[in-house]
Amino acid sequence: MSPTEGGEIRHERTGLVFRPGLEGVPATQSSICDIDGQKGLLSYRGYPVDVLASHCSFLETTYLLIWGELPNPQQLRDFEQEVQMHRRVSFRVRDMMKCFPSDGHPMDALQSSAASLGLFYSRRAIDDPQYIYDAVVRLIAKIPTMVAAFQLIRKGQDPIQPRDDLAYSANFLYMLMEREPDPLASRIFDRCLILHAEHSLNASTFSARVTASTLTDPYAVVASAVGTLAGPLHGGANEDVLAMLDEIGTADRAADYLDAAIASKRKVMGFGHREYRVKDPRAVILQALAEELFARFGHDEMYDVARALEAAAERRLGPKGIFPNVDFYSGLVYRKLGIPRDLFTPVFAIARVAGWLAHWREQLGANRIFRPSQIYTGCSMRQWSPLEDRLPSAST
Repeated sequence: MSPTEGGEIRHERTGLVFRPGLEGVPATQSSICDIDGQKGLLSYRGYPVDVLASHCSFLETTYLLIWGELPNPQQLRDFEQEVQMHRRVSFRVRDMMKCFPSDGHPMDALQSSAASLGLFYSRRAIDDPQYIYDAVVRLIAKIPTMVAAFQLIRKGQDPIQPRDDLAYSANFLYMLMEREPDPLASRIFDRCLILHAEHSLNASTFSARVTASTLTDPYAVVASAVGTLAGPLHGGANEDVLAMLDEIGTADRAADYLDAAIASKRKVMGFGHREYRVKDPRAVILQALAEELFARFGHDEMYDVARALEAAAERRLGPKGIFPNVDFYSGLVYRKLGIPRDLFTPVFAIARVAGWLAHWREQLGANRIFRPSQIYTGCSMRQWSPLEDRLPSAST
């Protein structure tokens, strides 16, 4: 093996080059999402994400992601109505969720519940446009219901049925909080979903495309992506940001905390992104949403800590291209909306289902099963010996 620049390894016999994490290695072609990390630009199907978050609903954005164009009024009404009609889940799914341990993580409950949908809709007709449409509708409609249901079930309560008179985001908050949400809260939550709906070939989306390439059903595709998102290196960082802000305590301690973290080479949660060398454009929007919420529902002192930490980090980490990412302010928004901390990542999943399904559909359009190469680092050919002649190995 020959190490190369950037931690790469070149295999001498095959000439293959291994790059840790496949960094910079194109794995597919896609027309869904574009990221310019140097300029801090993010677009879905060519539309800037800030424009979509300002002018579109989450379901309108979902339609764009999956079918490639913004819907006309009739298409959007039809899509919204179909999603509304499929929000409820089978009592068998609810009964299954009642058997989950109450202290289980909601992401594990969501992965199991999403996978179970494949049992109820077992027909696989991935060459049928109606099958694809129906599967999209079911998953977009039912995932929020299952997240809210598990939250109440683990508290010993029966799930609340969806309300047909409430829009998508308002209905989720209603099922979760057991009361009709403030219109401003619903609108801000809907914008949060748009910001989290898609982000190119991240780990969970790559997982979704690999699973999709086997031509399995879309419920397995989403379940595999949920399982990947559950990992602490992908989803859940906004939970850690809140824990960090609570640890810092006050704004005047932020700079000292940052200095200590840098000195001990400890990760500062909510900072840095593999794609961006400037402030994540989603973080810019989420910060504004946080301020809008605080102006209406009361200030969160941890926001002052966050701003002080960002200011200190801009001086110390900015020259290295390390700035706040999407997780830095999203936790503050979700907390003010009343969402429990361990539901932050399931909420992320509710949004990202749109992106996963867009990549599922795109993968089906020109499918070839993923089968990357590897670089073998094990032993060369060895001589087999009978069991009775083998000596204890050094590892024992």
